[in-house]
Amino acid sequence: MLSHKISSAILAVSDMDRARAFYGGILGLAAVEDGSDVAVYRTGSTHLVVYRSEEAGTNRANAVIFDAAGEIEAIVADLSDKGILFEHYEMASATYRDGIHHAGDMKLVWFKDPDGNILHINDMPAPVAGIAEAG
Repeated sequence: MLSHKISSAILAVSDMDRARAFYGGILGLAAVEDGSDVAVYRTGSTHLVVYRSEEAGTNRANAVIFDAAGEIEAIVADLSDKGILFEHYEMASATYRDGIHHAGDMKLVWFKDPDGNILHINDMPAPVAGIAEAG
């Protein structure tokens, strides 16, 4: 039933003004709804919902993933210029250089929002024609 429905990521934050400055200002996401305790940002054809909660920052896993679609170096450079610090994880299958984890043809970065929510950007090779349709 849900396989044809659009989904959205949702993040708990402790301070909506700080979240607006981060998601709207630093990340450059456009708000499509903005209330006192909830903001909704457009992310491609989907949305990112940010809401105020006492539970903000308690998730220690990836909260949101963005597809860089071949632009990860430019995105990392832009966010670095805006003060974003990227995480460095030791992974046997990846090397780390210029703020980006490289695992074969994949490029991956992680960073945190002001509440500690982990945001992930990846740049994956395009699927080989015919493989995506076969699954």
